[in-house]
Amino acid sequence: MTKYIRKNKSSYNVVKSSRSYGKFQNIDDATFIRDLLAENDWNPDLINQTYEVNGQYLVLGVLDEKIHILAKCNEKPSQKTIDELVKRKRRNPNGSRYGLNITRVFDTFVIKKRIAGDDYVFGYYDRIEDAEFVRNHLLDNQWNVNSFSQIQYCEDTDDYRVVEVIDDKAYVLASFKDKNSIDLDEVHREFLNRITKHKLGLAQHPYLDDLKNSVPELEERFNTKAQDDVWDFKSTQNPLNDIIFSLAPFQKSVYDAVDDSTVEDIEKSLVRFRSGNFTQKIQRNLDELEKKGLIAKNQNHYIKQNK
Repeated sequence: MTKYIRKNKSSYNVVKSSRSYGKFQNIDDATFIRDLLAENDWNPDLINQTYEVNGQYLVLGVLDEKIHILAKCNEKPSQKTIDELVKRKRRNPNGSRYGLNITRVFDTFVIKKRIAGDDYVFGYYDRIEDAEFVRNHLLDNQWNVNSFSQIQYCEDTDDYRVVEVIDDKAYVLASFKDKNSIDLDEVHREFLNRITKHKLGLAQHPYLDDLKNSVPELEERFNTKAQDDVWDFKSTQNPLNDIIFSLAPFQKSVYDAVDDSTVEDIEKSLVRFRSGNFTQKIQRNLDELEKKGLIAKNQNHYIKQNK
């Protein structure tokens, strides 16, 4: 009997009064869930987390008012295992590459969520690990961006992240295995350095784009200055910046990609620009940058010059 079960192309939906209670891969699972709901007045909140069926234990989870079969186990799973399965499903309900609310735009991972019809961005990251850490914390805290501690423990990776909330976005500044080794002044100074280098074209950190014009305010907030052992950020006499800002867009991208890099490294970094004669185009721009004195070649590697 298939009452309340609708067959789709490759799945079976349990539906009653236009409400979907879950999607399942085979008719047996759909039938079991339908009968289970019927026994519990069609209230998913009354469904237990485990049921023994034909010698196996089905682990069930209710997410977004739908029932999911999270796993089938030969032995009764522990509560810790059940909690881990629920957490994993909650973070990635559709089995997508990066999970819920995370998308990748070129080399930047973006956390975005639609709330009351509007899209909100909660942060930009250069590492998927940081994006997952922030997303997971927000999921567990009703998307309250102010719920972060400045030093936040990550249970999944057993480390500590330094987090700053700036303009309603969560930035991960650094991670440490040992909490006692964290020097906040040094972390803040390095964070300011990355922003400043990105602004001046001395490094490529697109996830920090929104902060390029906020360095003075952040220096005041963190009570420290952007300082670097090589670059003099405060020098108004440095002609290098004027040369960098006058570069053509692709040449600027080639310059940004130079970081003790081979031509092959730069090609990988700029793969989004790939076109005909791609390698020759990069080499031509590297030669021009070298003539301008912006970069130098050391054997097969290119490095930025400081003037």
